Amino acid sequence: MVYEINEQKKIGLGLLGFGVFFSFLGVILFFDRGLLALGNIFCLAGIGLLLGWNSTWKIFTDRANYKGSVSFLVGLFLIFVRWPIVGLILELYAFIFLFGLVLIHIH
Repeated sequence: MVYEINEQKKIGLGLLGFGVFFSFLGVILFFDRGLLALGNIFCLAGIGLLLGWNSTWKIFTDRANYKGSVSFLVGLFLIFVRWPIVGLILELYAFIFLFGLVLIHIH
């Protein structure tokens, strides 16, 4: 099975890579909330372009995924109000919950 990588998916992969890089840099630099927030924005934009905006919206608004969506938003809020460690832990839980369920549905 051959997967097609068009320009939109290439940009999405690039943004996702920048998001992981800035998040990693934010953790290395003692949980710098600006870099963590920038990494989150890049990751969300990259996921949106990679999966498509409708699929991304469905993942975050699906009734089974409300727990992960709420924990992601609360984690993002905590990063903005200067609790980056707790916020990052909530966001990691949310990503595992949201995208772990997606991988289970694929197989």
